[in-house]
Amino acid sequence: MEKVPMTAEGWQALDDELKRLKTAERPAVIAAIAEARSHGDLSENAEYHAAKERQGWIEGQIAEIEDRMARAQVIDVSKLSGSQVKFGATVSVVDEDTEEEARYQIVGEHEADVKQGKISIVSPLARAMIGKETGDVVEVNTPGGGKAYEILKVEWI
Repeated sequence: MEKVPMTAEGWQALDDELKRLKTAERPAVIAAIAEARSHGDLSENAEYHAAKERQGWIEGQIAEIEDRMARAQVIDVSKLSGSQVKFGATVSVVDEDTEEEARYQIVGEHEADVKQGKISIVSPLARAMIGKETGDVVEVNTPGGGKAYEILKVEWI
């Protein structure tokens, strides 16, 4: 079983979602199935079929989250330090062409959310930055062509 790196924050988000699915969504769909069954003939009962489909989706989500959590290698970013970029680091960069600054935290694949400034460890930008330090320039091939970023700061927050 391949371990997947994950921040403690990412683990907590998965745990919260799993609890919500098990304590709120699962009982609600079971009640909806029972209600639909009480309406009689199941072969032509759209409510019943919709509820059963929803139940299958919920059970799939639960299984997927449990699998992710079982394979997770939780890394506490607050205990990390150093000047090199690695998993968990929050990196401030500047685009050398546009002078636009950005700040990204390098997280696990399933935690990535660019809008929140979290990029996956397997993304081209993160892979280019791994092992680099403040002042280094990294080049990344993007769909729009090559981009160069200078690393301004490496933080552990």
